Amino acid sequence: MKLFRYQNFIKESKEDIDYTGVIKRKCKKFGIKNYTINEDSTIDVDGDVNLHRDRLTKLPLKFGKVSGDFSCHRNQLKSLSGAPLSVGGDFSCYSNELKSLSGAPLSVGGGFSCSYNQLKSLEGISGRISGVIYCYNNQLRDVKGVKDGWLGDFGVDGNPVYEIFKLFPRDNWDEVIEILNEYEVIRDNGNLIILQRLEQVFLDLGLEVPEIEEIEGYKIHF
Repeated sequence: MKLFRYQNFIKESKEDIDYTGVIKRKCKKFGIKNYTINEDSTIDVDGDVNLHRDRLTKLPLKFGKVSGDFSCHRNQLKSLSGAPLSVGGDFSCYSNELKSLSGAPLSVGGGFSCSYNQLKSLEGISGRISGVIYCYNNQLRDVKGVKDGWLGDFGVDGNPVYEIFKLFPRDNWDEVIEILNEYEVIRDNGNLIILQRLEQVFLDLGLEVPEIEEIEGYKIHF
């Protein structure tokens, strides 16, 4: 019995050592330095992580905290599973095949770039982003994922919802996001606009209400 338990202990210990070895080999392969392996097999990195242009279909490691920038753009990612919980600098996942931002960092100290994907929603985007949000050229029909109180520049050109944003001065876009969401201006899975509520957005911002008869790509409830 003692021998059996000892053999199991040796086996389990070997598996732990081997898994740590796998993490170290992957870190070496992708040029990741100054890292710490946590008990849950995630890694914290003191510095930047650059995984761009590596033809990745998934992230090769599970990250905890990254103090610098985290770049995984220009790959073939279909998921952000394994992405850091927090990023001290910029987070960029643009030019992939993402349909969801599930798994995105909970906090980003810099900008957040998810342009050129297949996103229909910003649900899952961090509630704490200090810099610019770039989501150009996706399939976004609303901005419900962006949390209230976010203040900063917003790049939404090349999406259906841009047809709404271009009605407003760009300097007001952060406020437009908050009020659009608060008043639930966009309904029916991003297909319908409640005109009276949209007009109220202009009034709240102290802007002249334009005559709106149609907005490309949306039905309007007058």
